Amino acid sequence: MVIKEANLDIIATRRSQYPDDNRPEFLLVGKSNVGKSSFINSILSRKNLAHTSATPGKTQTLNFYGVNDSFYLIDVPGYGYAATDKKTQAKFGMMIEEYLEKRDQLKRVFMLIDFRHKPSEDDLLMYNFLKYYNLPVTVVATKADKIGGSKKQKNLKVILDTLDLVVGDDLVVFSSVTKLGVKDILNKIDTLVNGETI
Repeated sequence: MVIKEANLDIIATRRSQYPDDNRPEFLLVGKSNVGKSSFINSILSRKNLAHTSATPGKTQTLNFYGVNDSFYLIDVPGYGYAATDKKTQAKFGMMIEEYLEKRDQLKRVFMLIDFRHKPSEDDLLMYNFLKYYNLPVTVVATKADKIGGSKKQKNLKVILDTLDLVVGDDLVVFSSVTKLGVKDILNKIDTLVNGETI
């Protein structure tokens, strides 16, 4: 898949604001500091389409990035950021839940975790939350360029053992620096946009 066009088309906080053109959608979830903006920019071959921030928790809406006039990549508020007050966290949770409840266009969720660390309790809760809705998930282990060769297999095993992925879910090791995993993600999106199964 070649990315010819990518724009932030819609910023939404409720269902009435979602796009209604029935394009396939791909949801992006992850902790606030896991590298979601870098992931978006890498996948969409743009430098600053999604703004990276030194302050976690910056995304507070559902951001629909329209790509090639054929699908949407959706960024949602990051979870697990301690400085976000409970009321705001609850609002984010409800916003995401409202999206997940009735969204037939959603083809797959990309759940980003930090390859350097064991999945947190928040990561585990998010994965189980997605499985409650029977959503297909690709776990994306980010920041792989920061892990030495000897630790890669060990870290991979820890992640897989902790999350215990169900049949049909998978894991992609990813780096926005070296572009490791970018082709794998684009191939998955291309397959699903074309109505095929992974």
